[in-house]
Amino acid sequence: MPLPIGIATIISNATSPFPLRVIPRDQHTLSRKDISANALRVLYRLREAGFGAYLVGGAVRDLLVGGRPKDFDVATDATPEQVRQLFRNCRLIGRRFRLAHVVFGREIIEVATFRANSDDGSGDREMENGMLVRDNVYGTIEDDAVRRDFTCNALYYAIEDFSVRDYVGGFDDVLARRMKLIGDPEQRYREDPVRMLRAVRLAAKLDFDIEPATAAPIPRLAGLLDEAAPARLFEEVLKLFLSGHGVASFEGLERHGLLPALFPESAAALKSNRSGALRRFVIEGVRSTDARVANDEPVSPAFLFAVLLWPAFCRTLIALQRQGVAPEEAQRRAADRVTLHQLNTVALPRRFSLPMQEIWLLQARFASRQRKRVFRTLAHPRFRAAFDFLVLRQTASSDHAADVAFWQEMQGEMGAGQEDDVLLEGGGEEAAPRRRRRRRRSSTAAGE
Repeated sequence: MPLPIGIATIISNATSPFPLRVIPRDQHTLSRKDISANALRVLYRLREAGFGAYLVGGAVRDLLVGGRPKDFDVATDATPEQVRQLFRNCRLIGRRFRLAHVVFGREIIEVATFRANSDDGSGDREMENGMLVRDNVYGTIEDDAVRRDFTCNALYYAIEDFSVRDYVGGFDDVLARRMKLIGDPEQRYREDPVRMLRAVRLAAKLDFDIEPATAAPIPRLAGLLDEAAPARLFEEVLKLFLSGHGVASFEGLERHGLLPALFPESAAALKSNRSGALRRFVIEGVRSTDARVANDEPVSPAFLFAVLLWPAFCRTLIALQRQGVAPEEAQRRAADRVTLHQLNTVALPRRFSLPMQEIWLLQARFASRQRKRVFRTLAHPRFRAAFDFLVLRQTASSDHAADVAFWQEMQGEMGAGQEDDVLLEGGGEEAAPRRRRRRRRSSTAAGE
């Protein structure tokens, strides 16, 4: 039976340390018109079949602060098998967490059954070598709420009366734009160290502050990220920096002592760079990525990592050159060494690490004005990315202004189809292109 609407309803329950708070429709801003039509179909079908059905998590949170969710997740007391029986367009996925995906063309509505932490033996929980490989222990909505990570992610929108159900105090935290962990922060971080990155990422995305008790253990526990799978950290880095809030994410990582845990060599280089030029470069590079995301332009993980690891490359290159290694060899060694060391923390796939290295190695070729080398550089498949990288370097140091101007002119010449008319003088860095007239070949010379 629907709960009465009119004033916020407080109902005590034994499962959660918080009383249930029901926020009626006239006391929140979430509206059905902002919810995916397919998510509404799923909610109504489940309700009609006699199951509880709630929009949950990030979609509720984002809608309450005026955002536009990309995904709409549903929580229910129906089991995955029961959900599949209701929807012909449903498939079940996952081994550790059994989920139902209801597919509407390109949109997928993820439907999760309420889960509990404790297992009375009736659930489907399996351990292998001390690791939890299957965790499908179902419970009540109260159980489901308290096992989530942050209070702002534990809000449930009830389709039967359009209210928001709050079991952990998340509604007030959302209104206050506050990130707060459910439970003891240190214990929750030790359970899953990646939660520290999620705290920074969500705070950056939502423009929330991390509650002091939630933030306090992070610098001390940052080293726990060494225990996280490098492949998982790669995915987290992409979420941090390719979702349109990269600058805020970078500053959050710095502020909470997480940057050395993710990018140890770059963090060390930034700390030792007294002029601040390297940090200005990284910030400008991440800001340009944010702008591309905002304009719906493509973004490249290879370019992103080239920016984030450039301080490490520069520091390593200088160290090798001081050891007497020849410039070109030092560049190759520095690129390989930085990439190899970074793989110990973040699993950077070769399809991204190799283009990243090419972007770095092309930087030295921008000082050349020799004709053949210029045309080879212009024809390189990474030229455009490498040139954009050079432009970013100019934002941190005016030393690269002449190179940027030269290569901009050369691209104009190539674009006009006049590359055969360009004669490049060898020698100094400031050598400029000079035109020559084409000689008309005689009939004899032409072999006519």
